[in-house]
Order: sequence, then C-alpha cells, then structure tokens
Amino acid sequence: MDKHYLSNLFSPRSLVVFAGNPAQPDSLNDLAAQLLKDLESGGFQGPVSFLDSSMTGTLGDLAASKADLALIALPNEEIANALEVAGRIQCKAAVVLSQGVDAALAARLYAIAAQHQIHLLGPDSMGFQRPKALLNASVMGKLARPGHIAVVSQSGALASSVLDWAEKSGIGFSSLITLGSNTAVDIAQVLDFLAEDRDTRSIVVYLESIRHARRFMSSLRAAANAKPVIVLKSGREEDGSRAALTHSGNIAGSDAIFDAALQRAGAVRVGSMVQMFAAIKCLSSPYLPMGRRLAIISNGGGPAVLAADAVNELRLSLASLPAASAATLKPQLSPLAKIDSILDLGLDANAEHYRAAIKACAQCSEIDGILVMLAPTPGADSSAVAQALAEEQALASKTIISCWMGDDRVIEARRILYKANVPSFRTPEAAVDAFHHISLFHQNQQLLRQVPSSLSQLAEPDIEGARILIESVLAERRKVLTEMESKALLSAFHIPVTKTILARSNNEAMLVANQLGYPVALKIDSAEISHKSDVQGVALNVANAAAVRETWQTMMARVSKLRPDARINGVTIQNMAGKTEGRELFIGVTSDELFGPVISFGIGGIMIELIADRSLELPPLNQFLAHRLIQRVRSSHILDAWRGYAPVHRESIEQILLRVSEMVCALPQLKEMDINPVIVDSEGAIVVDARIVVENVALKPGNYEHLAISPYPAGSEMEYPLRDGSHYLVRPLHPHDADMLQALVRGLSEESRYFRFVSSIKELSDRMLAKFTLIDYDREMALVAVYRERKPDQEGGFTETEKIIGVSRYVTNPDKTTCEFSLLIADEFSGQGLGSRMMRSIIDVASQRGLQKIEGLVLTKNSSMLKLMRSLEFQIMKYEEDEDFKLCVKPL
Repeated sequence: MDKHYLSNLFSPRSLVVFAGNPAQPDSLNDLAAQLLKDLESGGFQGPVSFLDSSMTGTLGDLAASKADLALIALPNEEIANALEVAGRIQCKAAVVLSQGVDAALAARLYAIAAQHQIHLLGPDSMGFQRPKALLNASVMGKLARPGHIAVVSQSGALASSVLDWAEKSGIGFSSLITLGSNTAVDIAQVLDFLAEDRDTRSIVVYLESIRHARRFMSSLRAAANAKPVIVLKSGREEDGSRAALTHSGNIAGSDAIFDAALQRAGAVRVGSMVQMFAAIKCLSSPYLPMGRRLAIISNGGGPAVLAADAVNELRLSLASLPAASAATLKPQLSPLAKIDSILDLGLDANAEHYRAAIKACAQCSEIDGILVMLAPTPGADSSAVAQALAEEQALASKTIISCWMGDDRVIEARRILYKANVPSFRTPEAAVDAFHHISLFHQNQQLLRQVPSSLSQLAEPDIEGARILIESVLAERRKVLTEMESKALLSAFHIPVTKTILARSNNEAMLVANQLGYPVALKIDSAEISHKSDVQGVALNVANAAAVRETWQTMMARVSKLRPDARINGVTIQNMAGKTEGRELFIGVTSDELFGPVISFGIGGIMIELIADRSLELPPLNQFLAHRLIQRVRSSHILDAWRGYAPVHRESIEQILLRVSEMVCALPQLKEMDINPVIVDSEGAIVVDARIVVENVALKPGNYEHLAISPYPAGSEMEYPLRDGSHYLVRPLHPHDADMLQALVRGLSEESRYFRFVSSIKELSDRMLAKFTLIDYDREMALVAVYRERKPDQEGGFTETEKIIGVSRYVTNPDKTTCEFSLLIADEFSGQGLGSRMMRSIIDVASQRGLQKIEGLVLTKNSSMLKLMRSLEFQIMKYEEDEDFKLCVKPL
C-alpha cells in the first residue's frame, strides 16, 4: 500500500500500444508514427505489446495482452474503443495522445476511465518521459537525459521547448509530463506523485489554469514541503468584468491572489520563460541556498557593481567576509584586489586568486550563495578560472553560480562550467535574478509551516450573534449591510469601532450629535451606494448643532439628486476618532472564484485604488502571518516614528487582522468587506467605516470548505488516564511537534521501528519528518498523545516537559471514501491501553469526516498489533501482493 496510486501510469512495468499497425507505417497518423519512433528509441526494457482498437474477443483471449499502461495514439473516432479495450485487459493507466478532442468525446473517455478505474492522462496530452526508466511515452522527440528535475506542463509546446533547450544546456530530468487542457489526471495528482518520487529533487510547473483550488493547494503544499517547486503561470491580465461592491473587490486582482497562494504553499513563482530556464539551471546544482545573502566575486568593479545593484533591487543581502576571514584571504590575492562588500580581485586575477576567494566564501557561515564573475580582460585565462571554479564547486556546500561575460573569448570556459554542472549566465542581472528566485524557496518555507487555527488566542467572539445578523439581512433579500450593521458584525468579533447612530431627520441628527459630543462626522447611509465619497456623502469635524442640521439637509438633498435611484436610510452620526497622529489604513476581504476568501491590507483613504499599495494573504492567519502582511506593504514605514509622529501600536493592527481572519473562517456567507479607514496611532486602532457584502451559501459552518487552506483543527483536545493513574493529552499533530516526534522514533526499540516503518532506520530523515508533521488536515489527520513529565530541578522546584508517546494517523485514498491508517506507540507506554485509545480516536475522526472504510497493513509477525485489530473489530485478511503482511479493514 506504500505504492503510489499513479505508479502504473508513471512507473509501469509493461505497456500496450494502440497506434495502428506498426508493420504498415504509411497507414499511421503523425502522432502514432512519432510515438512509435520515440518509444523505440527510448529503449524501454519492459514488455511492450501492440493491439488494434477494433479487437474483439473474451477476456481470456485478451489476457495475454494485460499491461500496466496503455498508450493510445489513434484518430479521435477510434480513441474510445481503444480505451474500452484497455479497460477490459485490466490496464490501470492510459495516455491518450491526441489533438482537438471535443467536450463530448472527452466526457465519454472520462466515463470509460471511471468505469474501469483507469488513471487517464489526456486526452490532448503529448505524453510524458521518464528518462531513468528509459520510457519515452511521448511525441516530444528524443528522450531527455536523466536528472533530478521534474517538469510538469499544461502546454505540450512549452514542454517540447524545455526539452530542446535542456539538451544543449546539459540539463537532465527525472520526469517531463504534459497534461493538456482536457486531461483527467490533473496537476494536483501529478504533484502528489512527484512529491514522493525518489528520483525527483525539484519540480518546475507551467500552469495555464487550475480547476480545484483546494486540491491544488493541498498537493502543492505537500510537494513544496518535500522539495523546491518553481511555478510559471500565464494569463497575468486582471479580470475587470466583475462589478465589485467594495474597494477590496477592485484592488485584489486574481493574479495577485495567485501569487499570495503560491507563497503560502511554499512554492516560488517566476514571471517568464527566461526566468524559468534560469531557475532550472540553478536547480540542477547540488545545493540550494538557505538564505538570501549573496557574495560577489569579480575581476572588475563595473560588472560587480551592476550585480550589486540587482541584489539591492531584488531585496537580497549583499554578503561580505568577516574581518578575520578577509585578513586571512588578503595575502592570497593580487595587490590590486579590494575586499569590501564586493570581492574585486583585480584585472590581473588568475585561477588561484579565484580559488582562494571561492574557498573563503564557501567556508563562511554568513554567506548563502556565491556569484563568481569574470570579464575577459587582456591576460585573463577564463578557462583556467572556470576549471578552478568547477573543482571548488564539487567541494563547497553552497550554491555557486557563474557569470562569464563576453562571447568568443569565453566559449571554452563555458563548456567547462557546463560539464561541471555549474549554472552559467551571460549577464550579472540574469545571474542575480536566478539566485533570487531559488532563494525564495527557503523564505517561503516559513509561510508553508504556518498552520493557524480558525480562532486566535484572543477573547472568544460571538459567532452565533454574527450569524443571526447575517441571516436577518439575507432574509430581507439584501446583500449589502448598512454601516451600522457592518459595525455590529465587527463588534461581535471584538473589533473596536466608533459609536455610530442613524439619524432619519435633521432634528434626530442634532439630538444624536449632542449626546455623542462634538466634533462629529456625518455619513450618508445607503446599501446601494458603494463609495460614499463619490456622492459627497461624508462630512467631517462638524462642530455644533446648527452645522449638523445644515449638513444633514445639504447632504440628503445632494445625494438624492446625484443618486435618485438609491434608497437612502438617513445619515449616520459618529464621533471623530480623535487621533491627531493617526494613520489611515485599509483592511479588506474579497472572494476569489478559485481560492475563496482573501484578506488584504494597505494604506487607507479614498484613493486606495490609485495608490494600489496593498498586500494579500489567504486565511487563516496567525500573528506571524499578520505581521508579515503589514510588513509587505511598500509604505509600511509610515507606521514607524515619522516626522515627529510616534510609532503606531502595531499589535492593535495585528489583532484586527486576526479578528478578520476569524470572521472569514467562521462566516462562509461573507463575500466582500471594506474596513476603511482603520485609524491607528501609538495608543491603538479603531475602525471608522466599514462595508460588508454577504451571500447565501450552501456550506455547513465549521467545515471550512470555503477556504483554500484547511485550518489547524483546534478545539478537539481530550485528556485520558493511563493505567498507572497519570494522564495524557490527545490532540491533532502540529508542525512544531517535529522535535518531539523525532525523539519518539529515536527512543523506540529496533523491533518497534521495524514493525512501524518496515525498515531498520534509527531516526526520521528531514524529508520524512517534514512529510509526517506538515500535513493537510483536509485529506489526512494525525493525532498525538502528549505526556507531561514533572522532574525536580537543582533549585528545589520542578521542571515540566512534554513528550509524544503515541501517534495515530490516517491518509485519505484517491477514491475519497476510504483511508489508510498507521499507529506508533512508545515502548515504555505499551500495554496501558494507549494503542486502543489512539486507534479509536483516529477512527472517530475518519467517521466524522464521512469516510466509509479504514484499512492498513500489519506485518504478520506483529502479533500484538493484530490482537489490537481484532479487539477493534477489524477484518484481518490475506494481502495478495505480499504474504509478509495482513490487510486489516474496518467499515465506518
């Protein structure tokens, strides 16, 4: 059961080909001829048989043609018959290489594949290549050289271009997979496979569109957790066709939302094919940077300064050697060399000077990457320097990239770098840009490891009251809340708002203003007017009762004239915020068609669309993400001490962002929201105006289906007793549990480790630890038993520590109705009922999620585990694929 469900597709042991009659090449269409040519030249070592799509007969007649993977390259009218035959001979995977398949035929192919449980790549795919397996199941030409980069493309033409470029650049691939526009096996499933593929160390994706955002995010997060993922997406133009009712809807474009989603998933986006090719070059090197600090080594000041400018523009850090290292290096260089923020080795630098500088940088812990540059100056031996770099790269444990400027005089040097797998660029800017993109991977891993819950640690909100308010608005067949309703909704989540009262006449306005105290603000109140300022519906700092009456009358008359179609409820009266040093900020929510709700933050006021200074983040948020959301705004420095103004109380902004995140998670009806402005100063923040749009939804509150990222399932903790009278806590696993999980594995006996992992491993590798701790709670669950120990310390008190003593988990199978379980119990706590409790708990979760069956493999020799399975009423059956295991199954 450890075998991936797409193994028959991408790692087949046998093939059956439907491409016409190979003995009659003139009768083959272009795709069939190319497939047969590429398949044969690839040299696949497994059995390959050929069938006719019109073949008839019983299953017995066709049994001899049984294969793991069917390759179909036939005219469109014959494809369905071929796929039906593939299903009859029990193929579990198929590739349809075609062009121009319409929606009706595609739907028919999907139905046939579903009926026979075939994983279908295509129609309209150009196939795939798996170079290490010598499998060229494509029509893209010559098989790529083996390597450790996987390329997944929704465009066959782009994949062919990458293949052709890589051949000249010496780049190899573990996989090269094309999907096409109608494929049944989608990008999410391919990412699932590549995340676990041992031959793949990094993944490059070309995207045109995605269909299921949550499934895509889940798979992308899993893949990026295991290895670097670079994404190039086409279609950057903003969609202006949707009429937004708030500023949020206007300023949060779909491309910016996609950027935010990729960063949250831990992937890195590039903006062009040039950048994609550059990233592929760098990914082929043995080490990736663990930070953003780049050292520059050059034999000329001009090119190095250009590189340094690019470093600053991309917000990288220009790394330099510490004083002690610089002093040690100085005697090994030319007298003309200058060791500063840039290592300028001088025009007379030779190979040994470069070697010494590279060694010094490679040994420095304050440097993450090294850019080695050379200009072909008179007397410079570019080939000797290239050879020295190639030799040093093999010894260094850092990312090293090169920039050999010029052309004819450095051709041989570039050949040396190419053979040594050193990424080489022709310009300083291209080299720095490539480092920038691969260094973002490590930075985005911080975002990937943020797993917030739906509720923060702040005071509990009145969620039920908020739902009642929304339902009452929807019951009136309204979508836009009034300002007072909007502020009431915010107050339910403890967001501070100005006191606001509606006045339906000028006399009411005066009475309200007298009660609130002057000065006051007056604002038109109409659900049909999206932006009050557009109709001059805002008046500030109104100082007395007479002015209030006159302003009320003038405002009502003016707005009625400008918007005779709008239903006007009256004018709201509210206190001025009273923050003379306040900065106006904006917090908003918009709902993307694919990724669901998105939270935005930026500089507020009436010109926010023109300023367009905002950052975006997918909910749920925690304090780390809220802080980062604020920092990413270009003008965030105005929140610091500025022109005599004291720095603002940033924590109050973060708390409002956390509260907005709570609203988004708890209220799937919330579609758009403007909180503009939020006025903040050194004492705190207060919301002055808000506008909220809601819609009816069929989603059940609490299941978070409207979110692209499933929140941490907080609130499901339970304490249980052990037989010795002590207690342990059962809760969902969190990424921060990695150290405790590693300690559990290290403390196991050899037998226990073998029973769980079917291996003699003594500890979890970094990759395994990341896989086990950073999980998608939407498709899997892991529960941990946490035991608290109190030990006396040297000062006569006690020190309390926590450790994990048990783990149970399930992973949902591709059919979405069944799941596979695993269990691990610390040796010292076996025999105390812990295993039974952990299994019952994980079974309960699986049942609550709507799964129908839980199953798992247990070693035949593991008698205690099999005994536990029987006590829990599992069916224990023979496992046909390996007699060393028993298959344990329980209906839910």
